[in-house]
Amino acid sequence: MSTLSFLLATHTSLSGDEVAHLQRLASEWQLLSDLSFADFLLWVPVTSETGEPYFLCVAHSRPTTAPTAHPEDMVGGTATAAQHPQLRRALGDATMRREEQPRWHRGRSIRREVVPVGHGPGERGDGGGGKRVIAVLGRDTNLAAPRVPSTLEISYLAVAGDLCQMIADGTFPAPGGDDEGRSSPRVGDGLVRVSTVGTILYVSPNAASAFHRLGWTDELVGADLPTVARRVSADPFEGAETVTMLRDALAGTPSARTEIESRGATAVVRALPLRPRGVPAGALVLVRDVTEVRRRDRALMSKDATIREIHHRVKNNLQTVAALLRLQARRTRHEEARSALSESMRRVASIALVHESLAASVDERVDIDEVLAGVVPMMNDLVRPGTGVELRREGRAGVLPAVMATPLVLVVTELVSNALEHGFPVATPQSVPGTVRIVATRTASLLQIDISDDGLGLPETFSLERAPGLGLQIVRTLVDSELGGTLSLRPDPDGGTRAELRIPLNRR
Repeated sequence: MSTLSFLLATHTSLSGDEVAHLQRLASEWQLLSDLSFADFLLWVPVTSETGEPYFLCVAHSRPTTAPTAHPEDMVGGTATAAQHPQLRRALGDATMRREEQPRWHRGRSIRREVVPVGHGPGERGDGGGGKRVIAVLGRDTNLAAPRVPSTLEISYLAVAGDLCQMIADGTFPAPGGDDEGRSSPRVGDGLVRVSTVGTILYVSPNAASAFHRLGWTDELVGADLPTVARRVSADPFEGAETVTMLRDALAGTPSARTEIESRGATAVVRALPLRPRGVPAGALVLVRDVTEVRRRDRALMSKDATIREIHHRVKNNLQTVAALLRLQARRTRHEEARSALSESMRRVASIALVHESLAASVDERVDIDEVLAGVVPMMNDLVRPGTGVELRREGRAGVLPAVMATPLVLVVTELVSNALEHGFPVATPQSVPGTVRIVATRTASLLQIDISDDGLGLPETFSLERAPGLGLQIVRTLVDSELGGTLSLRPDPDGGTRAELRIPLNRR
C-alpha cells in the first residue's frame, strides 16, 4: 500500500471513490507543480483523539521548474486552523484563496494559496451542481528566487489557474484520464496551449523543436494543431488518431495520449481539456520527443527476438539429441546400457522443455508448472507394467528466473524417477495401485516441493550423502551449487518415501 493510501485509510473515512479521486490527483502532481512553479501539498481534515479538528498533509510534490518552498518532507505534517486559516475557509466555502502577505518559513519567503478539492454532487441543495470538498491543496511558492515575467511563465500560470479551478470544480482529474499509468510527457518536455477551435496560442521552445524534427517548418503559433498533426504524421491512420484525440480534448474528453512518427523522429502527445467552471477554454497539449527512446526500444526488441530464436534452436537441437538417445536405447540389448540411455534422454528432454518455455518468454522467466506439465507425462515410461502407479501434481511452483528453472526441473525429474524406480521396482499379483505426489508450496521467500510415494520406502542404512546413484549425485550438486537450497530424503510417516526440496527465492 502506498503512503498516500495508507494515510487516507488510517486517518480519514473517505469513500472508495473519493480516495480514488485523490490518488488520480496525486498522479498529476508533477504537472501541477511545474506549471505553477510551486510546491503542492495535499491536506485532509482529520480529528484528534480529543476531538480537536486539524489538517494532515498526505502528499507533497516539488516543482522542477523553480526552487522548492519545502526542502523538508511535509508528508505527515499537521496544521491547525489557527496556523493555516485558509485551509479551513477553503474547506467551508469551496473557494480558492491566496494569503495577502507572504510569510516566512524556515528562512524562506513563501506565498500560500489554497485550492479546494471538489468531488461528487454538492450538499448545498441549491441545484447549482456544487461539489463536496474532500481535501484542500496548498500551493506554496518560494519567493526567494525572483522570476522575470515571460511569455512562458505567463502561459504556464494561466494553464495552472485553469487546472486548479477544475480541481475545485471536481472535473480534474477525470475518471479514465490517468492514461492507464503509462509514462506521459512533462511540462518541461514541451507545452502547447490551443484555443477552443484548435488554434495554437502558445508553444514552448521544446515543443517547437519536437514538431520541427517531425517535419513542420512553418510558424506554429496561429496554426491549427490538428492540421499540423495530420500533416507531419507519416502514417495517415496514426495522423487520424492524433487528430481525433485532439478534437476529443477540445470537446472535453479526459486526457489521452498518442504517438506521431515522421522522418525518423517520434513524439508522444498528450492532450488535456481545459474547462474551468465548465466553460470551454481550449486544451493543454504536452509533447515529448522520444526518438532516442524508441530507437533503444527497437534495439532491445531485436535483441530479445534474437535471444528467443537462440532458445528455440537450442530446444530443437536438444530434442534431436533426445530422439537419438531414444533410438539408441531401443537398439541396445544390454539392460543396464538401455536404462542409462533412457535416463539421459529424459534429462535432455527436460532441459529442452525449459528452453521451449524461454523461447516463448519475453523476460527470461519460466512458468515451472507448465514445464512440469510436459515433464511428468514422460515419467510414465518408468511405470512398470502391473504396478498401476499414478502421478499427481498439486499446488503451484509459479514463475522463476531462467537461471533457476533448468536445475529445478532436472532435480524434480530425478526425484520423480527415483521414486518410481525404487519405490515400485516390481509388480506382483497382490500389488495395489501406488501414488507419487508432487506438491508445490510457495511463499514470498521460499519455494518448497515435496515428492512423496507410498512405495517400498528407504533401506534402514540409507544415507543421502553416501548414496552412490548418479541421479542423486546430480540432485545434490544442483541443489547445493545452483539453487542454494536444501534437500532431505526420509521415510514418510504414512509409508513410503518423502523428498523435501526447499529453495530460497530472495537470494542476491
